[in-house]
Amino acid sequence: MRHFTNVKDLGNLKEAVKEALEVKKNRFAYKHLGKDKTLLMLFFNSSLRTRLSTQKAAMNLGMNVIVLDVNQGAWKLETERGVVMDGDKSEHLLEAIPVMGNYCDIIGVRAFAKFENKEDDYQEKILSQFIQYSGRPVFSMEAATRHPLQSFADLITIEEYKQKERPKVVMSWAPHPRALPQAVPNSFAEWMNETDYEFVITHPEGYELAPQFTGNARIEYDQRKAFEGADFIYAKNWAAYADPNYGKVINTDRRWTVDAEKMALTNNAYFMHCLPVRRNMIVTDEVIESPRSIVIPEAANREISAQVVLKRILENL
Repeated sequence: MRHFTNVKDLGNLKEAVKEALEVKKNRFAYKHLGKDKTLLMLFFNSSLRTRLSTQKAAMNLGMNVIVLDVNQGAWKLETERGVVMDGDKSEHLLEAIPVMGNYCDIIGVRAFAKFENKEDDYQEKILSQFIQYSGRPVFSMEAATRHPLQSFADLITIEEYKQKERPKVVMSWAPHPRALPQAVPNSFAEWMNETDYEFVITHPEGYELAPQFTGNARIEYDQRKAFEGADFIYAKNWAAYADPNYGKVINTDRRWTVDAEKMALTNNAYFMHCLPVRRNMIVTDEVIESPRSIVIPEAANREISAQVVLKRILENL
């Protein structure tokens, strides 16, 4: 594997999960792979779990790690071609990227959707430029349309906790005061569609995701009906995708908050969320603090998903 941006890059998911569980048993078994190798982690947006888990994963593999917050302490970067650079941006990404490539062996990039232009967001302009011009293997630490490290960790977690071969997994939209990208729900849907799980997406009308991500999932506009018999509930907010409301908040109905009453409709389901989570908007205190909440083990598996990805890239350097 040279680049990692989506589920297809990982190949056979059952083999990937098996590898992840082996790595989890002994995180330091492959330290020789990263000896004298350097990972550069670039953050165009904020991060907590992704930064810590990916850096820890690289260290487990014996790598050196450089972390750059692009918006703090670096020159402001222009990303568009043909721009007269007479404003506050001092350097173009097309010069910065190959320079960065000289200082490392692998590059991780985190760059969210800007919600300024849907076409630009869904073309993954920033991530694509790193793949094209860095000369290095590149992996996504969340991009405009996907968050594959998160989705891989989600899959590992479901596989660890599932109590039947084909669980019912429900991804539910929930209210949020801000417009959030579709990357996590897009990615989660894409990964779930690669499994044989029963997969349902529930959300208010107007929050339909791009069809290339929802795939064969059953779309249910009645949240309570969707929750019936579920084994896993994955709560997440996202902004509207369809025009003319792309990137906008069009609903803050708190009747969509995941609470104990709704969880009682499930098959004693586990509650999941990628974090950070707005309590009593996305989910009530009672649910997220319950014994069936697995958000912390889910977050812990971010280290494992990142380590498998880095391991596979290192094995192919």
